[in-house]
Amino acid sequence: MRVPSRLTLAIATAFAMAACTGTGSESSLPIDTSTSPATTASTQPTETVPEATTTTTVQVAAAELSDLDGLGFDDFLEESYEFLLLRNPEFLTSLGLSDEYGLRDDRLNNLSPEYLEETQALEVGILDRLRTYERSALSAEHAVSFDVYQWYLDQRVRGHRFAYHDYPVHDFVNSYNFHLILLLTEEHAIETVEDAEDYLSRLSKIDEQVAQLLDRLRISEAMGVFPPEIIATRAKATLRGDLGGTDEPSAVRVGRLPLYTSFVDRLKGVNGLDEPTRVSLLNRAIAELEESFVPAWVALIDHLEQIEPSASPDAGVWRLPDGVAYYGWLLREHTSTDLTAEEIHRLGLEQVARVEAELRAAFDDLGYSKDAAIGELRRRAAEEAGFLDGSGGGVEAVVSAYEDLIIRAEESLQQSFNLWPQADIGIVPEPWNGGGYYVPSSVDGSRPGSFHAGAGSNVAVYIMPTVTYHEAVPGHHTQIAIARELGLPTFRRFVEYNAFIEGWALYAERLASEIGLYEDDPYGNIGRLELELLRAVRLVVDTGIHAMRWSDQTAHDYMSETISEWSHEVERYMVYPGQATGYMIGMQTILDLRDQTAAAGTLDIAAFHDTILGGGSMPLSVLRATVEESLNGD
Repeated sequence: MRVPSRLTLAIATAFAMAACTGTGSESSLPIDTSTSPATTASTQPTETVPEATTTTTVQVAAAELSDLDGLGFDDFLEESYEFLLLRNPEFLTSLGLSDEYGLRDDRLNNLSPEYLEETQALEVGILDRLRTYERSALSAEHAVSFDVYQWYLDQRVRGHRFAYHDYPVHDFVNSYNFHLILLLTEEHAIETVEDAEDYLSRLSKIDEQVAQLLDRLRISEAMGVFPPEIIATRAKATLRGDLGGTDEPSAVRVGRLPLYTSFVDRLKGVNGLDEPTRVSLLNRAIAELEESFVPAWVALIDHLEQIEPSASPDAGVWRLPDGVAYYGWLLREHTSTDLTAEEIHRLGLEQVARVEAELRAAFDDLGYSKDAAIGELRRRAAEEAGFLDGSGGGVEAVVSAYEDLIIRAEESLQQSFNLWPQADIGIVPEPWNGGGYYVPSSVDGSRPGSFHAGAGSNVAVYIMPTVTYHEAVPGHHTQIAIARELGLPTFRRFVEYNAFIEGWALYAERLASEIGLYEDDPYGNIGRLELELLRAVRLVVDTGIHAMRWSDQTAHDYMSETISEWSHEVERYMVYPGQATGYMIGMQTILDLRDQTAAAGTLDIAAFHDTILGGGSMPLSVLRATVEESLNGD
């Protein structure tokens, strides 16, 4: 999984959206579509849902948008998207583009309801102006940009009604809390004293941003939007962990927090920093953490405790106001198709059966029992493949193993790609056992892409190749770095569409098998099939929770029976509805387009990959139309 872009997070946290795209189709499943009554907490806030966009907001947006009138199409794409980028200073920092846009890295995103209204008004206005351009008069490449931008903006606008439906505070990588700490500890470069001053400025603004977030949470709660009980409980534990395991301010040892220790480490790279200045910067960091970060995190914990009586025992978003339509929008957001929940659920069951059959065949090749349960055979394969211990001094061996996998993949893929990224990738060892995530490189080259890889005390060797191919090469790093290096309109380089991104990464796992990277590694191939089975199971469980009204126990039971080692992921599907459906749907779309290309007698695998990757991330509907038009000679 790649960490959702900060543009995605800004939308998800401030706008309850990810970074893809219109009214989601409601499921045709036989479920009760009546609206569940909102639960009322003893601490029910008095805030009400904001009225429709105010006259002042419209006037502000109109004043900005007037600058777009009369522009040529290329200039319109750049300048209109710049309006949205400039409202997201955290994303500009992650891209390494603040200087290019005339900004310092000293601000945090504005999460206030008023700012959200302004952004929504801008999105409506930009979409309206986009539609004034005659698509039929545009060049073929401009027409693709038109389609991608229209899909993106249209989805934003369709999602305005769900702006307060998500749960931004939790313990997964798409949470507000995870991304803020990632921004400050990894994405905010500190190479000069000015960079350090900007870092301190951001620390000082955390309490203000959290106050805005709390206002946003209270609006959600006034609508009856509360997280499931287990999500609230786990979120509190995560926030306490960020404070060193406590929520008592006097007990927090800020000198041990990553927000401080990473600052200490990065100051060592500032050339010419004299000792008095260094000490002053560190003392100020301590003060800002004590006065801004710690109180803000304690306030979030307190808020979660206050709403705990109202937290729902039900796992799915169907229970929210307009929850069925919300889930339909989320499915469109994360699959960029109009598939219904019922269709996705059925596809999941079909894919589970297919992958289980492929696993059985792989176990047969190893001479395993035909009568044993698949879970038992997977555990046997894991044991026989072995484990690496990354604790203590063993971490270097684990990192070296990941590096060898990347090098081998790069060498083996030369004939399969014409496009190849210039950006480097580094491995960041993490203390868990297996799995990982990817953080893209900065555009200015100051920070390489980073594969955060499991390097704990018991890393299963048979999973390592597939995780590497998914997160690094030829998966997320290859695709995202290529997109950012292309000479495309800015929005096409940076806006990510979940099913395209994750679909490509799952396709990358399959491609690694097709070019022979598992030929001498039967256990690694079983690991690949296990992870592909997981992606099929996700289609079933996500729709089960959010459309079929499965309880979390029902979801756990299904996963335990089908792929027991991964049942802990159920909570992820609760807080990130629909996202997990994008992997398999995206891969199947790419494979289908490849099959169509082969059937037309024109399949050159490197050229096909150019077609898929050369336009940047895009909705699957646009990708399909683009490839099919090229096959038809249009």
